[in-house]
Amino acid sequence: MTVASTGKTFETAEDTEGDDTPIDVEAISSRTNAVLGMPMDTTTRAEMDKQLPATAGQLNRLLREGTKLVDLTNRPTAETPTFGTYLYLRDVALLTQRLLWIYAERNGLDAP
Repeated sequence: MTVASTGKTFETAEDTEGDDTPIDVEAISSRTNAVLGMPMDTTTRAEMDKQLPATAGQLNRLLREGTKLVDLTNRPTAETPTFGTYLYLRDVALLTQRLLWIYAERNGLDAP
């Protein structure tokens, strides 16, 4: 994938990880905390460019997991026990709530 603003080619999550690779929660948390802690006035473009491929790749991987969650083939069926449907519904609602919060923040709307 080519990023227009830098002209650099970055790897996507599909290039670096298979779907069967476990998500490293600690590594993603550490990286995002480091990125969010980068001060705007002293962080160089090179430092930002260094963090971007892995951070975007991790986001892509998490989004693919979210997409799998709502895929029609993974939704509860009439044969799914009530408790299984309840857990699925909660997972979908929690993910929706988090994405809505991001959308609201990004668009200057009141946070839900």
